Amino acid sequence: MCGISGIFGPGCTESRLRSMLDTQHHRGPDDRGMWIDPSGPAGLGQNRLSIIDLSSAGHQPMSNADGTLWMVLNGEIYNYVELRRELADYPYRSQTDTEVALAAYERWGSACLDRFIGMFAILIWDTRSRQLFAARDRFGVKPLNYRISADGTLFVSSEIKALRAGGQLTPDPIAWATYLNTGMLDYSSRTFWQEARSLAAGHSLTWRNGDITTRRWYDLADRVGEEFDSRPVEVVEEEYIALLENSIRLRFRSDVPVGINLSGGLDSSTLLGLVQKVQGADSDVKAFTFVTGDPNYDELPWVQQMLARTRHESVTCRLDVSQVPAMAESIQDHQDEPFGGLPTIAYARIFEEARARGTIVLLDGQGMDEQWAGYDYYARALNGQPGSVVQGTRESPVRPECLLPEFRALAETSVTRQPFADELRNLQYRDIHYTKIPRALRYNDRISMRRSTELREPFLDYRLFELALRQPVERKILNGTGKWLVRQIARKLLPEAVVEAPKRPLQTPQREWLQGPLNGWAADCIEAALDSHGGTWLDREAVRAAWRSYCAGNPDNSFYIWQWITLGLMFRTVHA
Repeated sequence: MCGISGIFGPGCTESRLRSMLDTQHHRGPDDRGMWIDPSGPAGLGQNRLSIIDLSSAGHQPMSNADGTLWMVLNGEIYNYVELRRELADYPYRSQTDTEVALAAYERWGSACLDRFIGMFAILIWDTRSRQLFAARDRFGVKPLNYRISADGTLFVSSEIKALRAGGQLTPDPIAWATYLNTGMLDYSSRTFWQEARSLAAGHSLTWRNGDITTRRWYDLADRVGEEFDSRPVEVVEEEYIALLENSIRLRFRSDVPVGINLSGGLDSSTLLGLVQKVQGADSDVKAFTFVTGDPNYDELPWVQQMLARTRHESVTCRLDVSQVPAMAESIQDHQDEPFGGLPTIAYARIFEEARARGTIVLLDGQGMDEQWAGYDYYARALNGQPGSVVQGTRESPVRPECLLPEFRALAETSVTRQPFADELRNLQYRDIHYTKIPRALRYNDRISMRRSTELREPFLDYRLFELALRQPVERKILNGTGKWLVRQIARKLLPEAVVEAPKRPLQTPQREWLQGPLNGWAADCIEAALDSHGGTWLDREAVRAAWRSYCAGNPDNSFYIWQWITLGLMFRTVHA
């Protein structure tokens, strides 16, 4: 796990590459490396967070035996042990997964990606062909951003801020208009900066002599197909459990301590149950839970019920309201783009506490709802009701009437692909590739790396998604309740009260705090947004009137308020 950087073209200089590494130091404080091709025009850099093979043998950039290939890798190839056996004739100099990935590329070329189980962003420079090969994992767990400067130089990095080494970045009004008008973000290669692009999940990129080509190397819909799985449910359940256990085992491969993020929800609790099943009753990995001190939202009672008869240490990570302003500015600076409000800030407390306690790798339960149609609107979709982009609100989550008409007209509206014949799987595909998972992965990557910790998500294993999306609707939703098959499995692992608990969005008292103790801070952020874009993007009087109405009422929805706050925060952090 780390931050990676690369410059390719006439603008490649040691000072620019060093600047990119300085910007991403938090992603890898254990080591840093830089390599410039003496024949030009290429340079690779890495900030290393040491997870597997902590020795200097894991230093990157890493080359093959004859120095013709140079690689930097961000992430983990979890099945590197099995691949190493298959590639046993390679002259290894380390025990790292990075060197196995390099050996795999030397043997199979870009086809090696199909053999990887993991989360990764890879840059490989071939000194013979003078060509860059870059790739991102199937669901985009690890980020890869790029820009092309005026002289044709390609800059590539884990975080957008590092791309400023190639010149100034300016806000993208189309991305902002789409976000403020619809709530959509992280839905395409477009970022919130005009000059920066994100390599899409499951895509690769090649660069040679200034020419760039991108291609999709993995697509979930193509792998799933249209036919549903007709095997007996007992057979499917057995296969799925075996895959779950394998996924957990692979993600415990680490030379540093591993912990788990534990809420009281079904997915998180299922993760704990599987950890117990894989590691045995003596498993004592630390379990981290965030709280805010509000019993209406905190899930600690559910967590304590889960941990009562285990050896896991329960670590409570509290977010106090007084911490929010400083943390919000820090997190915004690391995100580079809008983020998910107080739930993201509260989640960030887990990584702060884990790092302080020496737990460098954490597992969480992201992905089950999208696999098995767990959100309420999936069931409603079966009755013809559309699924919302933003979950958990009765009223409209956005306020397009507070945008100036010329700005609102810039918003993109048709951005999602519908590859399946049935509406339910199209909705799942939307959430996997355009809405829920892409934004959660960006939020989570940035807040984990902000404190130099690695987040692993075993339920995001592509093998689980492929199996789940082949299942007919009755194995996902039964009598209006989602995740039917997961609940059947969970009954063998968890207390019944946890299995039957209703779906609860991961929440914080955001509405109450913005109306109460954070009211003045929120107002200042909104005014900063108006100072920067009032009169060009936002209708000042409409925004102020909506804010006054929010403060005076009992709203169900604070999403649009946070949109304005994050715009103000971004203006502050960029111009600080």
